[in-house]
Amino acid sequence: MTKPGVPGDTRTVDLSCGETVPVTEFDLGMREFECACGDAHAVVMDVHPPERFLPEFLVEVLQETVETTSEEMPEFDTPHLLGVVLEEFPGEVATADLSEEGDVGYALLWVTGFDARRLHEIIVELVIELMEHAVSHAENDATIQEFERQMLDFDVSAFVEQYRSERDLDADDVYA
Repeated sequence: MTKPGVPGDTRTVDLSCGETVPVTEFDLGMREFECACGDAHAVVMDVHPPERFLPEFLVEVLQETVETTSEEMPEFDTPHLLGVVLEEFPGEVATADLSEEGDVGYALLWVTGFDARRLHEIIVELVIELMEHAVSHAENDATIQEFERQMLDFDVSAFVEQYRSERDLDADDVYA
């Protein structure tokens, strides 16, 4: 990303598809970017709540149980979710740190090679993996077996479809 040095905004983000886009193309309400490459890319900002992807009760559980190593962001939040995605798919997530820029309305930007729905599915899949790992450390075999049984019946795509349809969102909302 480059900083502006002359009139005309030159701050950009290099997307995984190879396109370079000015950061001013991304606004707070944007959830997906229709790119010149022909694909739609999911857009996430640090100001978007994690409830965009996960039910409130699950976010609360994650915030209570997940210990972060970040002094700047001690509570599990959207940047942590995108950090997990970035770790799993480093070539598919473009990032921009705009924390020094007061005019964009957000500090961190992620633009993925996936559309918004696929990113939502990926986040749910990765959270389930985190939960499976945590449950595997339980000392109660019945708890482990019950969790594994429930996960066999869990359909990520159906969950995402239902969650997205049940959210009561305005056009200006930042959840989708």
